[in-house]
Order: sequence, then C-alpha cells, then structure tokens
Amino acid sequence: MTSPADPHTRTWSHINGSSQDVLDRYAITELCKGWPVYRDASEWKNYRSLFTDDACVWTTWSSALPVDKFIEVSKEGKKNGVFIMHRECGTLAELGDSRTRAIGKMKATITHRFNEGGVAYDVDCDCRFIFFCEKQAATQEWKAKYVKLFYEKDKVVPVDGQTVPKWDKSELSTYPEGYRHLAMAQAKLGYKIDMNLPTPHDKGLWKRMYGEIENWLEGREVDLHWALN
Repeated sequence: MTSPADPHTRTWSHINGSSQDVLDRYAITELCKGWPVYRDASEWKNYRSLFTDDACVWTTWSSALPVDKFIEVSKEGKKNGVFIMHRECGTLAELGDSRTRAIGKMKATITHRFNEGGVAYDVDCDCRFIFFCEKQAATQEWKAKYVKLFYEKDKVVPVDGQTVPKWDKSELSTYPEGYRHLAMAQAKLGYKIDMNLPTPHDKGLWKRMYGEIENWLEGREVDLHWALN
C-alpha cells in the first residue's frame, strides 16, 4: 500500500486559480490523455505531437528511450503481436511557479494480453503516468519532455475466468513488487526489464521520483536516468 505520509513538501497550482491557470492545466491533462487514446490506436502522428523534439519515455519493457525510438519499437512490437492497452482513470496537473513547467499526473491501468502455452491471460498494472511538461516559447503549446511512471500494484487476470499460467514463485519474487507479474510476463517475451522504476514498496525510488517532480516544478535540473540493473 502507499504511505499515509504526504510525499510533497508544498503545493502548486492544481485546482481553481486564474482563468489562464485553468486553461493551462486543462491543456496538460488533455495532452496526458493522448497516451492511451493515440498509442493504443496506433495514431502515431497524433501521439508524436504530444512530445518535445528531444523527449524521453520510460516503461518496464523499454527502459529509457527517445520518443522517436520508442514509437519505432512500439510499432515493431505491434507487428509481432504485442497487445498493450491503457485505461485512463483520472488526470490532474500542477503548474510550476514560472508557469512554463508543469507536471501531469495520470492514473491508469496498463493491461497487457499474453498467451503462454495456449493459455490466454492479461496482466493489469495500476500505475500513475508522470508527464514532465514544458510550455514552448515559440508556440505557447504544452509538450511532454519526460514521461516516467509509478507502478503501484499488478495482477494476473484469466481471460476465460479461471485459467492462468503457473509461475515459479522464487523467480517471480526477483521482480519489483508493484509490477512483478507484468515484468515476468514481459521477460518471457524476451524484453529486458527495467528494475529501477518507482513503486510504493521501494521508498528510495518513490521519494526520489517525488524529489525530481518538485525539482521540475521549481525550475531546477532533473535526473531521471537511474541505473538499470
């Protein structure tokens, strides 16, 4: 479970405020929702429009990739039968004091369909997408520069309501709690899993992620490129 302690040291513009603040926050939440709407439907031009030229994204199966490379490998995965969908469960935004940086927070469930030995199953992973957004000086448009997730809990869902694969519990336990079922299933497809993504069960990375969120909102440099084990 998550801690009862507030991970933030202060608040930023997140509700109400001036008309401009409300419009900016709306634009950011609209941007965030483009991930599930556009990526799931392979609307790649629309999806690419969400990001800055030099954007970087992180997932369990890709680790850190420039967004253009991420699109390329996503297309290849879909071509090979990889079936990942996203359910958006609520999105809000926080504006930095300068009003040129913002954080989008999108609660979502990743649902990845697998077929192992003739057994079809989904792995559902509840998570929060964190979009590190900036307003472009030339166009005044909001774009995402970084996207990284908190992974909170996951489970295996039998497609037929009763049949799931049998996994070795000792092997399963080697993956981080929060996305271990998703990680193990993806590893069976040949992906190298990023073992350093924040979950409620790893307080070091959880706290570090919130520290980087606050650095971004306060106009400081951020470092999201954590080592891959």
